[in-house]
Amino acid sequence: MRTKEEIQAEIAAARARLASNVEGLITQAHPRAVAARTVQDAKGLLSSEVDAVKSQFVDPTGEPRYERIGALGLAVAASVAFLFVVRSIAQG
Repeated sequence: MRTKEEIQAEIAAARARLASNVEGLITQAHPRAVAARTVQDAKGLLSSEVDAVKSQFVDPTGEPRYERIGALGLAVAASVAFLFVVRSIAQG
């Protein structure tokens, strides 16, 4: 059988754990904490997207992928030429 002091000690320990849990929940739900987590998530997503795009133009050893860079350059040049042709037809 437990003594009165043991029961009081258990209650005090449970109260301390509960206070710590409530404090942790308040900290997590604080608007600044939520905003900070959101910013960190956005930075992580942006970083992974930038890395994905970069991997399309740079191989794992760090060397440029000239064939892909050239293809992109040609696509941009063709798009600009197309816009000029459409613009000249529309104005003509």
